[in-house]
Amino acid sequence: MIGATQLPDVILEIDSRTQISTMLLGRQPEDDEELIALYAGLLAHGTEIDAKAAAAMIPGVPVSRVTAAMRMLEAPGRLRAANDSVVAFQQRFPIVKLWSDGKKASSDMMALDATRHLSIARTDPRRKTAAAGIYTHVLGSYPVIFDQPIVLMTRQDAPAVHGIEAYNSNSEDRIKVDLLAVDTHGYTYSGMSVAKLLKFDLCPQLAGLPDCKIWTPRSLKVSEALEKVAIPAITEKAIREGWDQTMRLIASIKSGRVSVAWALARHGSAAAGDDVRRCLDQYGRLLRSVFLCDYFTNDVFRREIHTLLNRGESVHLLQRAIYYGRITAERGRRRDELKSISGSHALLKNVVIGWNTMKLQETVDRLKSSGQRIDDSILRRIGPVHFGHINFRGTMSFSVARYAVSAVSAPLLTRDRRKNYSRSLSPSRRTSMARQLLPSAAVAT
Repeated sequence: MIGATQLPDVILEIDSRTQISTMLLGRQPEDDEELIALYAGLLAHGTEIDAKAAAAMIPGVPVSRVTAAMRMLEAPGRLRAANDSVVAFQQRFPIVKLWSDGKKASSDMMALDATRHLSIARTDPRRKTAAAGIYTHVLGSYPVIFDQPIVLMTRQDAPAVHGIEAYNSNSEDRIKVDLLAVDTHGYTYSGMSVAKLLKFDLCPQLAGLPDCKIWTPRSLKVSEALEKVAIPAITEKAIREGWDQTMRLIASIKSGRVSVAWALARHGSAAAGDDVRRCLDQYGRLLRSVFLCDYFTNDVFRREIHTLLNRGESVHLLQRAIYYGRITAERGRRRDELKSISGSHALLKNVVIGWNTMKLQETVDRLKSSGQRIDDSILRRIGPVHFGHINFRGTMSFSVARYAVSAVSAPLLTRDRRKNYSRSLSPSRRTSMARQLLPSAAVAT
């Protein structure tokens, strides 16, 4: 019922509702040529194509304007603000409440093939080729809430904890994430401690049974039924002695004086013997024991962890559909460019997920209004990450005029077309639209 569509139409419709182009430019676009060049730069960053290929796919856009748009997207904070806007738009639909309450998320890394000369590239053990890592945090309702480039083949506890802390502390109005599901690579004992003290739980799906041991304090008497799986090696004294300094470390993270990545690197395995390191390690072992007790005895909780991780994997399929190639040799040499590649890729994913959610909600409302009964248990299992109906390749045509009838995108018309468009409206309609637009757009209208 939703039907097939083109990626340019998806981007334009979401932009008309969220104004992501205004956030990316830092102002409203002057004309439709600048707007289309911005979309070309977004595609050049967020997919495997470069500026020349993007200009060839979008007729009428010179390579120089695509390159300028790509540099403009490297401005700090713009891609993050655009992603937050699309996520907030997707969260407004009632169908999202059936997928998640917004308090749970998962995180994982996707490897992108790259040149071995890239600073963050390492040899991928699966494909035996050089690759770079893109680490993403996915809400239980599917949108990507945080993204960052990371070095391949490194422990992922720091980016996992950092992403949720950045998301929770960025706004006081949004719902806070209190549970993050990760795989074995996404946790350490110190990472679980820091996450708990930052007021959310790090829940790892462990790879093998040897890791599923329960650490207990030495002073605790273990029953015979648990003797084979219990390791009575927790030192309560180490937690007490390092607790005050650990609280100072968490306060420094909350105030922004140090990052989560620095805190976990500073108190990693190389800091053996340090009071804070011992406190985080011993406390983390206790937290993992509590988690394993819940994981093995609570069926609902265990299925919830698996569901979150599976939804993250389904988002990976969409990621591969958008970015199926490799990072070219001349790309990603600068840290700002790597962040732009990661942020643009996340924005394109969120645009597709937001558009799918909107169309799902419209279809469900239309069916219900016609008298058809739809069970919520079925809708709960239909996610917005399908992409077979969207054409991501070929010659792209951005029909800006089609979306100029909305109040958001009316300012995107060129000056001459804007004047003619305004004259074609009735005085009452013109006044109504002027009140809805931003002040600068209202004056122009």
